[in-house]
Amino acid sequence: MSRYTGPKCRLCRREGAKLFLKADKCLSAKCPFEKRPTVPGVRTFRRGKPTGYQLRLREKQKVKRFYGLSDKTFYLYYKEAVSIKGNTGEQLLSLFERRLDNVVYHLGFAQSRTEARQVIGHGHVTVDGRKVNIPSFIVKEGMVISHGTRDSSKKLIKENIDFTKMREKPTWVNVDQEAITGKVLSLPTRDDVSVEIDEQLIIEFCSR
Repeated sequence: MSRYTGPKCRLCRREGAKLFLKADKCLSAKCPFEKRPTVPGVRTFRRGKPTGYQLRLREKQKVKRFYGLSDKTFYLYYKEAVSIKGNTGEQLLSLFERRLDNVVYHLGFAQSRTEARQVIGHGHVTVDGRKVNIPSFIVKEGMVISHGTRDSSKKLIKENIDFTKMREKPTWVNVDQEAITGKVLSLPTRDDVSVEIDEQLIIEFCSR
């Protein structure tokens, strides 16, 4: 699937949930989803009760769009989650949460996950002192995320931290605003996922 470049609020309306794709605008009164939460498109009133397949598909699409994944990447994570001991659905969500772009977003180094991918891709982020420009990099417990060596990197990260300092952050990461660094204190659990997701429906869809 190619990268989606259309209206992001349309995706929230299609999935019937706020996916927080437009930074802090999603938390303000200007959020279009609050004013128009209906499914986009004409003649929506003719749509009947969704089938079991549609419910499972929509749940998969919701989590894919929330984390900004392509179909190919999504199924690679699914295959990896299947190979890990434990509940496959929870392992899948844990892998999504541990993506570097998601961690950078949670730390406040970027205002949205889309911006987080751009920040990482431009080399503004280091992990344990080494530059990492791969948004899909999976972080581990104890890793330290910081700004790059360039002055522009430090300035950008510092501005974003100041802008997002009031945003609630998950307990499995910690931010040192003075040192402009963040640390992964522990691996995320199922309760750390901030959007309502029924992972069982996703697993059923992928394993059909």
